Amino acid sequence: MKIMAISRFKARALKIIDDVSQTREGVIITRRGKPLVQVLPYQTPSDRNHPGKLADTLVFEKDIVSPLDEEIWESTR
Repeated sequence: MKIMAISRFKARALKIIDDVSQTREGVIITRRGKPLVQVLPYQTPSDRNHPGKLADTLVFEKDIVSPLDEEIWESTR
């Protein structure tokens, strides 16, 4: 993430906002070396709920023994 002074951001705000939108990399704006705000690219609610393509591909079973008989389960040890 880039860090820049507020005076530089003020002079080039529209260009910096375009860059953040295209590169998807945020910018931290500082005043006298202290962070003030963070400029981040916009995310739709669906982007926030599904962070990756494989996020919904796993299925979690609550009980992995009962599909098998307990006797079979013990024999697989």
